[in-house]
Amino acid sequence: MDAEMDTIARGAPAANAEGEAVIRAHASPAGGEADNELASTLEALLFLSPDPLSVTELAEAAQAGESDTRAALGVLAGRYVPGARGIVLRELAGGYTFATDPATEDAARRLFSRSRTATLTPAQAETLAIVAYLQPVSRPEITRIRGVSADSAATTLLERGLIEEAGRSQFGAVTYRTSTLFLKLFGLRSLVELPDVARWDPTPEEQAELRERLLRAGEARAGGGPTPE
Repeated sequence: MDAEMDTIARGAPAANAEGEAVIRAHASPAGGEADNELASTLEALLFLSPDPLSVTELAEAAQAGESDTRAALGVLAGRYVPGARGIVLRELAGGYTFATDPATEDAARRLFSRSRTATLTPAQAETLAIVAYLQPVSRPEITRIRGVSADSAATTLLERGLIEEAGRSQFGAVTYRTSTLFLKLFGLRSLVELPDVARWDPTPEEQAELRERLLRAGEARAGGGPTPE
């Protein structure tokens, strides 16, 4: 993944209402001297890290207990309450990170209006969706689902850092899963927030129509006539 995409993913306005609600719930406008000192340390760690940091990671780096770390995060959330600054504290991808306030979106878009990394092709998007919903999944399995080779698409997704190796299947094939970068770019705190695929299931009427069209197409081919539209 190139540096520009990572910078945009980290710095682009991304604090949605749900994320703000989570941070607001933990926000503590004031704290003791120890909490404030630890909050300042956590602030530095979050500023330095390009990826969200979990409470455990923050506690280990700051050499503090997890309960104290959570309390300090509450103090820090109070400092960065949405609307007070241009930066907000977000809970994302299983950890905490800084993001720009949505109010700064127009200015940020002007700053990053130069050429961006190419968007995903349909093949890459299909492959990414399969990995996201069926992970861990291997290339042969992806190929069977798509009906065409997934090698090129999977390689590109690996190079961009959207998927990563997750181990091997019982048959020895390498399996893949989505990465933390995937969660960041799609604004997800965890895979639980992926849209429910059931909303795209065809209705009984749509299934009947599709079945009828397939039958007509099959009959036309068997009779040598033109395939109906």
